[in-house]
Amino acid sequence: MNFKFSKWQGCGNDFVIVDCFKEQIDDFSNLAITVCDRHYGIGADGLILVMPSDHADFKMRIFNTDGSEAEMCGNGIRCFARYIYEAKLTTKTLFTVETGAGIIKPEIILTAENTVDLIRVDMGEPILAADKIPVAGFGSEQVIAQPITILDKEYKMTCVSMGNPHCVVFVDDIAQINLEKVGPLFEINEHFPKKINTEFAEVKDRGHIRMRVWERGAAITLACGTGSCATIVAAVLNHKTDRNVEIELDGGLLFVEWTQAGTVYMSGPAEKVFSGIYSV
Repeated sequence: MNFKFSKWQGCGNDFVIVDCFKEQIDDFSNLAITVCDRHYGIGADGLILVMPSDHADFKMRIFNTDGSEAEMCGNGIRCFARYIYEAKLTTKTLFTVETGAGIIKPEIILTAENTVDLIRVDMGEPILAADKIPVAGFGSEQVIAQPITILDKEYKMTCVSMGNPHCVVFVDDIAQINLEKVGPLFEINEHFPKKINTEFAEVKDRGHIRMRVWERGAAITLACGTGSCATIVAAVLNHKTDRNVEIELDGGLLFVEWTQAGTVYMSGPAEKVFSGIYSV
C-alpha cells in the first residue's frame, strides 16, 4: 500500500497527516505505530487523518505512537487547520472540525501580505467535574490542588478535561522534575481510569508559565496544546495567573486565554516540514 502524506509540527509537536479524501487507509492503529516510529518509519508524535464529516466542515482523527486514538490534540488541530487551508480543501479562514472531543473551531490568521501568521482555535469550555474528566475517588467534585502520591512524594494536582484528560501539577522549579521517571507513573495511576496527560508547570509571573508535558500514549513531547489550555485553567483556579497567559514549552510558545464567558482560546504556529509517498 502506497499513500501520500505530509509532516507538520506545532511548537515541535509533530504529526504525519494523511488526506483520506484522496487516500484509502486501513487499520489506522497499526499504521500509526509504524509511521510514527522515529527509526523505521517517518517519525512523529501522532498520525492525523483528514476525513469528511456529517456534522462539521471536516473531521479529524488522531492516533498516538502506541496506536491508541486520542480524543483531541491542540497542536494537531492547528496543523490540521493549516493543512486544510493550504491544500485548498476550503477557502474559509474560520471553519468547523469534528473531533472526539466535539466540534472545534480553528481560525487561520493571515498577515497583511495574505500569508498564514498563526492559527487561533476556539477550544470550547473546560470540563471540571471529576467524574467527567474522569478522575476516580472525587465523585462529581472539582479536583483542585488535591494530593497525589507518586514514588513516595506528594504532589498537588488540579485536573481538567479539554475533551481529553489532564492532570496539572504546579512546581517551584521545573528543572527538578524527572519527567521521564514520574510521567508514566502519573499516566497509569489508579486515580485515572482512562489514563492521563500530565503537565508540570512553573509560574514565572501572572502572564507567563513554563510547562513540560508527559502525554498519554505518546510519552514526553515538546508541546501539548490541550495541555496548555488545561494549564491556564488550573492556574486561574489556583489563583496563580491572569486569564491570558504565554505558555513556554520545550518546543516554543503558545498563547492561551480563558475568557470570563468560559471559553478557552489557543493561538500558535503550525509549519509544514516535508511531504512524500509512504510504502507499507
